Parts: sequence; structure tokens; C-alpha cells
Amino acid sequence: MEINKERSGFAYWKQIIILLCSGWVTIWIYRSALSPIYPQINQSLGGNTSDTALGSIASFYFLGYVIMQIPAGFLVDKIGKKKVLIPGFIVFAIAAFLISQAASITMIYTGSFLAGIGCGSFYGSAYSLTSQNIPKEKKSFSTAIVNSGSAVGSGFGMILSSFLVIQMKMPWQTMMYLSAFLIVCMTIAFAVVIRSNKDDVAFQTNEPFEEEITEKPKENVSLSTLFSLKMLFTYVLYFATCYAYYMTVTWLPNFLGTERGFQGVAIGFSSSLVAFASIPGALLFSRLADKYMHKKVTFIVVLEILAALMLLITVQATNATFLMIALILYGFLGKLAVEPIIISWLGENAPKVGVGTTLGVFNFFGMMSSVIAPTLTGSISDATGSKVMGFYIAIILLVGGTFLFLTVNSKKKVN
Repeated sequence: MEINKERSGFAYWKQIIILLCSGWVTIWIYRSALSPIYPQINQSLGGNTSDTALGSIASFYFLGYVIMQIPAGFLVDKIGKKKVLIPGFIVFAIAAFLISQAASITMIYTGSFLAGIGCGSFYGSAYSLTSQNIPKEKKSFSTAIVNSGSAVGSGFGMILSSFLVIQMKMPWQTMMYLSAFLIVCMTIAFAVVIRSNKDDVAFQTNEPFEEEITEKPKENVSLSTLFSLKMLFTYVLYFATCYAYYMTVTWLPNFLGTERGFQGVAIGFSSSLVAFASIPGALLFSRLADKYMHKKVTFIVVLEILAALMLLITVQATNATFLMIALILYGFLGKLAVEPIIISWLGENAPKVGVGTTLGVFNFFGMMSSVIAPTLTGSISDATGSKVMGFYIAIILLVGGTFLFLTVNSKKKVN
């Protein structure tokens, strides 16, 4: 144990958890900052921008993010995490500043796409670091702590955006300046904390990590293994999980303001409940999944079905109290609660070679939903005057994806 500590005596794997959690906070402050202030963005662009066009801001970001998943995962395996992360976050910072200077929706799209490209460096790097450095018996719980940064960032992004821009009447660009500053801070932190492959070898330990870090060339994972039925249905499940979540975080603030009568900072606060409620949910269920490791499929299936039910109650609720309870429970049971368990299960069932590539493909499928959901829901809103159908589509996908995942994992043997 002594070898794997910094001179300060703080274990490297614990530093990784703090660093990656902070990385998700930064990414999600940016991701969630714009959706509560679509009306202000629309006004600054002349007031003629449709919901479809506004929803496409998020879709362009996620398009860039998705495009980078497989290449970034491949590069993580080939050249190392640090060499992928730092250039990616430099592009991310430039993109946030570019959006702050935008005078047209096209320029915002360009900045959003570049931000997605930059952020695309994070996922494969982050979960390769957790896979390679965190002890197996702490993996689900540690991943939940890392993922909780998404919830914290999402909540603070919505609250700050609603408070500073809607309540305090500050320019909407303020959130982009704040995001750019935080991104630069994280880039510096990556440079200081993350070790190169050579440093990792020097600090190797005898702890039972699932995968050792060496400078030897890594074997490539085969396509037949990467797209086996079990893996494919896991990707489908993650697509459905992400679709529900990203549709919700993109359009929930607008839905509450335009269709449920919420006003001012209450919009951001109410929307942030989904994020904040997910933190205890993620920590609780990941701890239970670590304790009952053979029950992970059961945990995943039950949480997904309950999350779908909470979304159904959200859209059906006729009073604010029931709506708020359903939102809190969706956060507690939804994506950020189930994701650490899915990632942990994937680590146990995925190919043992090409970890970055496998994670890249997994996240590529999941994040494809984030490209589709914002624009599709905006189009539905333009056509029907309501975003309710967007929620119903998310619910159907969640139930269908969960059924497929359960079907393939209920078999004793899957080729």
C-alpha cells in the first residue's frame, strides 16, 4: 500500500476519484447551464428561434460527444489517458468561450459541437482510470462517487443559470464565462494529478486490481465479442436509460415553466431535484450492488422499471406536490443511480482487453440517444404544443430496453 501513495500519503486511487468527480461537475455545469435559459437565448437572437432549433443546441453538443467516443476510447488504449484528456479539455474551454461570443444560432451550434468533441475525451479516460486503479471490492461504490459529480454539476448548473440569468437578469453568456474558467482549472488538475504510463508502472502495487497498467501493447478486442448479444442488449439498455435522462434534463426546465406554471428560480431548483436526489440513490444502490454482487442484473432491472414509472407519474401529475415527489424519486432511482451498477456489471462481463475501446462503444450507443432526444422532443413540442409525448417515448424505450436486457441475461449461457 505504501508504494501507491503520493508523497502526501494520500492513495492515488482516491485522488483519481476526487479528480474525476470534479471533472463531471465541470462538464455538467456546462451541459445544464443553457436549458433553463432558452427563452433568454432566443430573445438575444431576435426572438424567432423555434423549440426545435433551441433543442438542437444540446443535440449538436451530444453529436460531437458521440463522434468522439470510439476514437477517444481507441486513443486511450494506444497513447494514454493524460494525452487524450488534456487536449480535449483545451478544445472544450475554447468552445465555451466561443458560445459566449455567439451572435447567431449557427455560431452557438458550432461552439456546442466543439464542446462535445472536447468532452468526448473524458468518458473512456475516466472509466479506464477507475477500472485500472480502484480495488475491485470498492469499484461500484467508487464509480457512484465519481458519477455523483454529474448530479452535483447538473444541479448547480440549473440553479446558477436560473438565479443569475432569470432572477438576477445577468446576460446568459455569464454561464459560459463561468464554465470556461472551471474547464481551465480542470485541465490544470489533469496535468498535475494524472500519471503517465511510465509513472503508473513505477507505482504498481500488489492490490487486486482487475487490470494492471503496463507499457506493453494492448490486444485489440474482436468485433464478434464487442457486439455479442449480451453486449448489444446492454448497449440498447444504456441507450434507453440515457434517452430518458437527457430528454428530461434538456426539456424539464422548459416543461415546468411553460406547461406546469413554475416561475423564476423555482424552475432551476425543481429541475435540480432530479440531480441531487440521484446522489444518495447512487451511493445506496451501488453499495448494495457491491455487497450482493450476484444480484446486479436484478438491481438494474428493478431500478429501470421504477424509473420509468416515476416518469409516467411526472407527466400524469396534476398537482405540483405529486410532480415534485415523482421527480425526486426519478432522480433517486434513475440513470445516475443505475449507471454505476451497469458499468460495474459491464466490467465483469465485457472483454478483458481493450477496456477503453469497449467503454467507448458502450458510451457511443448510450449517448446516441442524447443527440436524438433534445431535437425530437423539440419537434414534438413544435408540432403538438406540448412535450408530453417526449416523456411517453422515453418511458416506452426504458421498458423495452430493460425487457431485452433481462431476456438475454436470464439465459444460462449466451454465445
